[in-house]
Amino acid sequence: MPSPAATAGPPRARVSARRQATRARVLDAASEVFAERGFHGATVEEICERAGFTRGAFYSNFSSKDDLVIHLSTRQVEGIVERITAAARTEASPEAVLGAVFAALADEPGRHERWVLLTTEFTLHAIRDAAARRVWAAQQRRIREALVAVVDDAIASRGITLPMTTEQFVRVAMALTQGSMTQRLIEPGALERGELEQVVLPVLLGVRPSG
Repeated sequence: MPSPAATAGPPRARVSARRQATRARVLDAASEVFAERGFHGATVEEICERAGFTRGAFYSNFSSKDDLVIHLSTRQVEGIVERITAAARTEASPEAVLGAVFAALADEPGRHERWVLLTTEFTLHAIRDAAARRVWAAQQRRIREALVAVVDDAIASRGITLPMTTEQFVRVAMALTQGSMTQRLIEPGALERGELEQVVLPVLLGVRPSG
């Protein structure tokens, strides 16, 4: 059975270790250039130069800047899934397990806030471009499916009953964490790390052990 993270991205053919390393270097470079220049300001040439590859190497691995964002989002959610899985193994209380979902989505402020900037830009691009919108909507569904799967496993292992569907919980958690990070970018210090889940979880969840 594939891991939850395996559902959160475009279909993957088997690739060599060398090709995987090339892709990783291009993705690392793209992440840096997007953070510095923005999605629209970044160029394929700048990304290639940062990665130390030619345009040919780029296009043998990725079809466009849009494709880079999709692969970056897959890598992002794989890290989030790993953190939630680790927390589910170690945290004891229902509140701690579900709080870990919020923490995984919003922790590491610098990296996550850069990601918020990129996804906000890309979402606006997708709203205006029908092809990008279809691809981005499909990717968002895959991300939610991956997060729902790992949260389902986490709550099942603790006998937790949610007062909503797991998908609704994931949607709320994603929306609230993204909104809070956006607010912090506009008003630094408006919300401290961890404050969101401390305030929201008791109100939103009413978590209780099943049985």
